[in-house]
Amino acid sequence: MFKNWKNWYFVILLVLIFSVVSDGTSKKSSKKTENSMIFSDFIQNVKDKKIESVVIKGDLIEGKLKPSKKDEKSTEFTSTVVLYPKLLETLEENNVPTEVKIEPVAKGFNFMKLVDVFSSLLWIVILVMLFKSMKGDKFGIGKSNVKMFTPDMQKVRFSDVLGIDEAKQDVSEIVDFLRDPKKYSRLGAKIPKGVLLVGPPGTGKTLLAKAIAGEAGVPFFSTSGSEFVEMFVGVGASRVRALFEQATKNAPCLVFIDEIDAVGRHRGSGYGGGNDEREQTLNQLLVEMDGFAINKGVIIIAATNRVDVLDNALLRPGRFDRQVYIDLPDLKGREAILSKYMKEVNILSDVQAINVARGTPGFSGADLANLVNEAALIAARNNRKQITEDDFEYARDKILMGAEKKSKTMSPDEIKNTAYHEAGHALCAVLLPEVDPIHKATIIPRGRSLGLVQKLPERDKVSVNITEIKSDIAVAMAGRISEELFFGKNKVTTGASADIEMATNYARNAVIKWGLSDKIGPVFYGNDENYKCSEATSREIDEEVKRMLEEGYKLAKTTITKNKAKLEKLAKALLEYETLTGDEVRAIVNGKKVAIRKKDTKKINDFKRISSVPLTETKTIKKKD
Repeated sequence: MFKNWKNWYFVILLVLIFSVVSDGTSKKSSKKTENSMIFSDFIQNVKDKKIESVVIKGDLIEGKLKPSKKDEKSTEFTSTVVLYPKLLETLEENNVPTEVKIEPVAKGFNFMKLVDVFSSLLWIVILVMLFKSMKGDKFGIGKSNVKMFTPDMQKVRFSDVLGIDEAKQDVSEIVDFLRDPKKYSRLGAKIPKGVLLVGPPGTGKTLLAKAIAGEAGVPFFSTSGSEFVEMFVGVGASRVRALFEQATKNAPCLVFIDEIDAVGRHRGSGYGGGNDEREQTLNQLLVEMDGFAINKGVIIIAATNRVDVLDNALLRPGRFDRQVYIDLPDLKGREAILSKYMKEVNILSDVQAINVARGTPGFSGADLANLVNEAALIAARNNRKQITEDDFEYARDKILMGAEKKSKTMSPDEIKNTAYHEAGHALCAVLLPEVDPIHKATIIPRGRSLGLVQKLPERDKVSVNITEIKSDIAVAMAGRISEELFFGKNKVTTGASADIEMATNYARNAVIKWGLSDKIGPVFYGNDENYKCSEATSREIDEEVKRMLEEGYKLAKTTITKNKAKLEKLAKALLEYETLTGDEVRAIVNGKKVAIRKKDTKKINDFKRISSVPLTETKTIKKKD
């Protein structure tokens, strides 16, 4: 470190000396060139009798111009003598007082020449030092930015990683190897050199890598794929070499590279062919992983959620030998994760983690941590000392659908239309087969929607059948049909745009991905609209998608027509109470008496208040909390 600073001081000193010398030279030269006159103008001024006096010093002429007015002073000027044999005769003929000074011949080097030589040498020295510094990486450009954690800094254990038990089992032997490498080397066993953790964001890939190092009690090096990629070619490769050199010195150890897809993408797919910075960095990474001996004790763990874009050379045996898929936690895993985070906050005793877990399918570990924190924020905002189940409910809805927009201005017609629209969704969701149970229906605007019907599955699903898909399409179409039947085709709004998009995606995936169309058959034709098929087949796919949508439309229309009175009861209940629970919706549809909870007296029913005002005045009225 001291040597580096010493080199920097020396360079700065040289630059300062050069600046002072250059500044002095420039000042001298500026004095000489001030009020300069070209030689031809000088001769003309001599002939025009404008020169007062002249002093000739070698090749330099210093003189004074006669003042144009009596009160003015003479103006000094300089000029340079060129090859002009009759210079003295011309000056004598025009009566110009002339003085010729003969300068003594300078012995040794001229000062200006010395400055020029010194300046040139100084630049050469600076450039040589810069090249040497770059080669030795004195500036740290090629150094790895890896963060090293010693065993005493590692507090994470397998017990802290919840919801991914299968993944922990897959990596348990790596921990055993790092603890006792000789146990495996004696038998000639080869432990995986690299482990690739694959899974959606927030599922605990980084946490699992830390737990492996914590359990094994070895140093942990953490970095990201983006740390290797720079605009200077060769810097990334240099950083990879530095990382592996550092890891080898601290073996046995664990090296974790997060988001490896930033540097490990397929080669030959970018600009620059095989010579760009990213591909050179990847090549160096491949070489370093090949260079590990069996008993070096360095294991590479990388994480990505885009395994499909990784280069095949990274995934071959001998490099990342093992892939561990970390999926979203199931119900049991979510309960364990929530129980851990709930211990860190103050909640009511009747709030059960299993109940919250049932309502959070598809949540990752990071999502669940955010849910608990959001519930705590909501409780604090409402001046409560403990977190209630309603806080978790509100936090989940806020994360999934956005915050309530009670201040959104809506006319009576818009509120009524929204109520019948959501009642149509709710009715079909209850009556059609194999639809996930309704959790709640509301006409309170959230996010980009004016209302919504929220469904939650009773269990974690891994697949769906054609009956579920057809029912989901019909439920999506039900809101549009309800508007049409109760208000007429001329009153149908654009509120069903998201529903139509969702239904279309269901139908398209069923046809081109899942092979659930009898006409098209079990064939995969690509993702979304990028069909890998002929024009004729593409036309058949479009026709089949349209047919499935029309079938869902007819199914929803038939269901609503037969149960028009039930839909009207649902709509009136939504207008009265704004939000209905799933049990309340099912009770109304099944004709049972409903004991709807009492409304909060602080909340004013918006439809009742706004509907009593003339339509022309509703633009200035807003909902209150």
